[in-house]
Amino acid sequence: MKNTSPHDFFSPVTPSSVIGFVGIGNMGFAMLARLLDQGWPCASYDIDPLQNRKAQEAGAQLVNKASDIGALCRISFVVVVNADQVRDVLEGDHGLLTTAQAGDVIYLCPTLGPVDVGQFAQRALGKGVHVMDSPMSGGPVRARQGQMSLMLAGPSHILAQHQPLLDAITTQCFVISETPSDAAKTKLANNLLAAIHLAGVSEVLAMAQAWGLNAQTTLDVMQASSGQSWIGQDRMQRALNNDFAPRAHTCLLAKDTRLALQACDELKVSPPALGQLATQQFEQACAQGFQEMDDASLFLQAGGKPLSGL
Repeated sequence: MKNTSPHDFFSPVTPSSVIGFVGIGNMGFAMLARLLDQGWPCASYDIDPLQNRKAQEAGAQLVNKASDIGALCRISFVVVVNADQVRDVLEGDHGLLTTAQAGDVIYLCPTLGPVDVGQFAQRALGKGVHVMDSPMSGGPVRARQGQMSLMLAGPSHILAQHQPLLDAITTQCFVISETPSDAAKTKLANNLLAAIHLAGVSEVLAMAQAWGLNAQTTLDVMQASSGQSWIGQDRMQRALNNDFAPRAHTCLLAKDTRLALQACDELKVSPPALGQLATQQFEQACAQGFQEMDDASLFLQAGGKPLSGL
């Protein structure tokens, strides 16, 4: 008979599985609402009463702390912001791991450093709980539509069994490897490039405006020509419309660029020069008071002027 260990077991997904969410901010709520729309029962916890009320109105079962999710749900998504918050909701006094059962699966969705992800996964596995490295990209609108990108690193047999759940969340799943931390590396690479694009288009569009060009016409030309980028079009159109309501806070991409450079240091890899420059621009934007604004604020940091609301 084959020897088995608790690590060989995991929680399969069925149509009646209650899927847990810890953290239902912009992205977490969009993912939760998407699953509810697809008929999946969900339970959620957040420290924000407003988000809890929205989740309850959408049909989610509310609980009082992260450990309640661990007790109720065999499969959970953690959608908080940073490593400190992950540590608290996983390993704190009322964390998921205080009540989780051997075989449970936790999808870890924040953008984190690869070293942190590996450590979280290793400590959870000591309790027989599988952590799937699962960062996401695309913003809440695409998440709500089931079109965000979900990067996945973890045991392939778990991902195969959970495919119906993953398909319900998004059509854009990318399996990176079986090693937790590889998806984190992929996400940081993507976000550093996004920051480089955004910093570059902000400076160039502000320059064109200073030359006396019509910024809207210039942006239209860029998006139909070789200067096109998705984040450039999305963010600069907001900036020109004087719309800085946060969909993706400036401080978040600032955090991600720092994490990418930190990962280079930890992995003994030379950091990209353009990535270093973009990181500096995000740091300056935060220092100028734009940290809680949408990251379209890089246009303001570069000296650009909105076309409306002046």
